[in-house]
Amino acid sequence: MRDFRRTLGVAAGALALVGASLTITPTAVGAAAASTTEYLVLLEPGADRSAALAAVEAAGGTLVKENVNLGTMTVRGPAAGFSTKVAASPAIDGAARNRSIGSVPQPKFNPVEEEHLIAGAAKAGAPKAGAPKAATAVGMDPLDDKLWGLRMVRSDLARQVQPGKKLVKVGVLDSGIDARNPDIAPNFDWNLSRNFAPDIPEIDGPCEFAGCLDPVGWDDSGHGTHVAGTIGAAANGLGVSGVAPNVSLVMIRGGQDSGFVFLGPVVDALTYAGDVRLDVVNMSFYIDPWLYNCIANPADSPEAQAEQRTTIRTVQRALEYAHDRKVTLVGSLGNNHEDLGKPRIDISSPDYGDVPPYPRPIDNATCFDLPIEGPHVIGVSALGPSGKKADYSNYGLEQIEVSAPGGWFRDYFGTPNYRVNENLILSTYPVNKLQVLGFVDAAGNITPAGVTGGIQKQCPPGETEYTRCGYYNWLQGTSMASPHVSGVAALIVSEYGKGAGAKFGLPPDQVHKRLFATAQERSCPEPRLQTYTNEGRSVEFNALCEGDRSFNGFYGHGIVDAFGAVTGR
Repeated sequence: MRDFRRTLGVAAGALALVGASLTITPTAVGAAAASTTEYLVLLEPGADRSAALAAVEAAGGTLVKENVNLGTMTVRGPAAGFSTKVAASPAIDGAARNRSIGSVPQPKFNPVEEEHLIAGAAKAGAPKAGAPKAATAVGMDPLDDKLWGLRMVRSDLARQVQPGKKLVKVGVLDSGIDARNPDIAPNFDWNLSRNFAPDIPEIDGPCEFAGCLDPVGWDDSGHGTHVAGTIGAAANGLGVSGVAPNVSLVMIRGGQDSGFVFLGPVVDALTYAGDVRLDVVNMSFYIDPWLYNCIANPADSPEAQAEQRTTIRTVQRALEYAHDRKVTLVGSLGNNHEDLGKPRIDISSPDYGDVPPYPRPIDNATCFDLPIEGPHVIGVSALGPSGKKADYSNYGLEQIEVSAPGGWFRDYFGTPNYRVNENLILSTYPVNKLQVLGFVDAAGNITPAGVTGGIQKQCPPGETEYTRCGYYNWLQGTSMASPHVSGVAALIVSEYGKGAGAKFGLPPDQVHKRLFATAQERSCPEPRLQTYTNEGRSVEFNALCEGDRSFNGFYGHGIVDAFGAVTGR
């Protein structure tokens, strides 16, 4: 397994308690002065805690919380000079900015996932509300006929052999999960779910809940709920079903409502995933503010270089921690339409803070998109319904492992199926987010804009309270491809796991081996240099597929196969 990989994922539309290894010192969110910054301080292995804390205080920092198992401290300190000063201590490996207090960046937004709405060219019919129609196949739900992704990965066949076991737990490290959705509720694990990312008013807007900590089972972004539904929506005769419809879904929120994902919540969530022995964790994001964290990029300031080195080491330590505790890690390759072994100049970083983005040449040997380029993370590219690599999807021999359905609005050029909602991925979505977007009104009815966007609604028989109905939205992206793989990984653990009760599981390396060996091999297209000019893309989107049928830069080992994974056929 290679040491480092890449990804990109953005929350739709703009986009509890912590684990035992975390010690919290209560501090009001947003109470610090604008001249302070929140940092994640990485301790040297085996360092004396008191010496590290003394160094933090000497540098002007105040302890917020600790992750004892990982060896990190979250602190608030001066906006300038803190990283350099605290790193001078032999007890400190380094410090990286977690977020700036009081700064007001633009909301993080990537138009890839909602291209169909931006284009205004959706052709979906009016959604059907009320009682669902009957499912058309054993173990399939009424809207599953729209889920071409389930058929591509053969989940429709796999569930008749192995639909997943409830004791197999999949962590969704994302923006949260809306547990009110009747497709999510049967599989949602309230006991283990946690929120590691309090709302930040400066970027997320006014806090909806006391203490700015959204409760477990809530999602103001929609991204995490969409991901969760693809992984494990219940096959219950309503709405949609997931790739692994009987597994448990665990919310380990590490992302903000606004789409930003910061270092501290991510490593805390990964540590927690290892502590409670989750079986699989899905990661459809990159850690802000750097698309690529570089060891010593000459375009960056010395302080920025030092902080990025700390981020690299911290994420690597967190991923190793989770992997060593039998957590299979899955991540999306990203939506930047580039060969990740040959990265282009980064023009989007930093995307947060007081310094605006600037051009950064990227040295592939010393720059890493995290967490996907961290150790043990399975990299996933995105395909359209035709099986072609989606134009936006990253690719390349260096980082890819497998491919999966991610949706592609512009698939099927030259046919009536070009630029239709049905080319995307339909999954669960929180009604509160759809109301903010104007797709659902205050009474829970789908608006004309929602009809254009293809929003679906289904209610349990006799249900009159709209918040207990299921809502479903179309998105595309490598963020949508990764959960297909996480679902198959969960089925592999369900079928081949050993042990009883809390000790049930399967080592990640065995999951990897089965996943790769059973993927549907797919050769590079001819010509190997794929162009997307017919679809309206510039030459920057041209993609060269390298490799052979058994492993290549578009498909990796192949298209992930749920049925093959659990049967060998």
